[in-house]
Amino acid sequence: MHLEIITPDKKVFEGEVESATFPGTDGSFQVLKDHAPLISSLSKGDLVYQDTDGTHSLVVDGGVVEVLNNNVIVLAESVLD
Repeated sequence: MHLEIITPDKKVFEGEVESATFPGTDGSFQVLKDHAPLISSLSKGDLVYQDTDGTHSLVVDGGVVEVLNNNVIVLAESVLD
C-alpha cells in the first residue's frame, strides 16, 4: 500500500509499505493492505511503518489519517525527530 506522511512544512515520507501503526485518539491501530476505508484523528505518539528496508518510527504531534483503496495519507501537525 502507498503511504504519504505530510506536515504543513514538508512531505516527510512517501512510498510503498507493508504495514503502518498509528497513535489514534482512542488507542493505537494498525493498517494493512486492503484495509477498509477509514478516517481517524491522531494523538501525539509513535507512527511506525514497515517497508522493504525494515521498520521505521516517527513521533507525530497529532493530525488526521485517511485510508482509501490502499492509499494512506497522514496529515500530521508536526513530526518530531
